[in-house]
Amino acid sequence: MTAEALKDHDLARLRWRARRGLLENDLIMARFFDRYGSTLLKAEVQALERLLELTDNELLDLLLARMEPDADLAGTAVSSVLAKLRSA
Repeated sequence: MTAEALKDHDLARLRWRARRGLLENDLIMARFFDRYGSTLLKAEVQALERLLELTDNELLDLLLARMEPDADLAGTAVSSVLAKLRSA
């Protein structure tokens, strides 16, 4: 991964990693990748990977704005990715 856009195989690997157990999360992730996947930057990929470490229910709560990121997740890139996920 470079500071620019992801390569196709890196994007495919990230899409696979983003598959979740909850259909709602899968739908949001699929729309996110369809809309923003080709323009993701390294910092956004790292932020997304941090979000993917959450449980399915925690992630869904963040995606639906039922809760906001805690201090461990708070950061510019996480906020940016979360905003894109919510708008997807």
